[in-house]
Parts: sequence; C-alpha cells; structure tokens
Amino acid sequence: MDEDFTVEQARLVEVEAEAEAERIRQEVKDAAADPVVQEEWIRQSNLIYGGLVGAGLVVVQPFLTEDSLDPSAMVCVIAIAVSIPLLAALLMLNRQEAFRRRVSKSLAVEVAKSVAQGSAYVGITAGFWHMSMVAGIVFLAVGAVALGVHSSGYTQLEYDPKFRSLFRPRKPQTKD
Repeated sequence: MDEDFTVEQARLVEVEAEAEAERIRQEVKDAAADPVVQEEWIRQSNLIYGGLVGAGLVVVQPFLTEDSLDPSAMVCVIAIAVSIPLLAALLMLNRQEAFRRRVSKSLAVEVAKSVAQGSAYVGITAGFWHMSMVAGIVFLAVGAVALGVHSSGYTQLEYDPKFRSLFRPRKPQTKD
C-alpha cells in the first residue's frame, strides 16, 4: 500500500513539474514576442557589442607595432580580428532592429552573435594572458563568475513568480 502511494506521489510531482516547465516555456515565448522586451534586448546588445569593440581595440593596440608576436599575443590579435567586423555588423543590424522594433530570428545572426562574443572573450583573455598568465586565468575565472551572477540576477528578476504574478493579466470573473 505504501509503495503504491509513493509511486502515485512521484507521478503527481512529475506532472506538476512538467506543468510548471510548460508554464515557464509559455512565459518565455510570450516575453520573446513582446515588442518592449525585444527593444530592451536590442539596447542591451548595443551595450555589449559596443563595449566589446572598444575593449578589443584597446587590448590589440599594443600589438600593432610589434614585429613578431608570441602565441598568446597572436591568439589575441586573431580573435579580436574575428570579433570586430562581426560586432560592427551586429551593431548595424541592431539599428535596423530598433527601427523595426523587433529582433532578427536569423540563424546566421545567432551564429554571428556567438562567434563575435566568444572570440572577443578569447581575445581579451589572451591579451591579459600575454601580460601575465595569472591575469589571464583570473580574467577567465572572474568572467565565468560574472556570467553566473548575471544569469542568477536575470532569472530572479524575470522569473520570480511573486513579482511576475503582479503583472499577469487577470481573467475576468464571471457571475454564476
């Protein structure tokens, strides 16, 4: 009898978890379709892309006059050379997205975002590594921590059910 009860409880927990996951998926889908959310994503992307272009230019500048580069400097220069044109293209695309008030859903754009941001991170890390291996490792580690901090804060802000419930449309109550 206890075993049947435990199995039934486990099944109920699984059904509740699936329902909650579906609710969150629907909220994410609804949020992604919201023009205000898309405009905020565009603003945040502009900040990220512009910051990475600036940081890349600053980091690569000392290597422009060097006759030969050690491996970490070469990685830095090549990674920044990959990222800057892609980031510039993404900045220009963001202007069009802002004009149209919606984000692009192109696979090529998603790939470019990943490559541009990833190569900028690699390039900046290699630049720090060139100055000091310890500095490179610290930058790499703190960058990972910063990603976790941002993800945690974003998730709490966007998916906190106590906060989100304040803004959900309420269903009109009908008189029986």
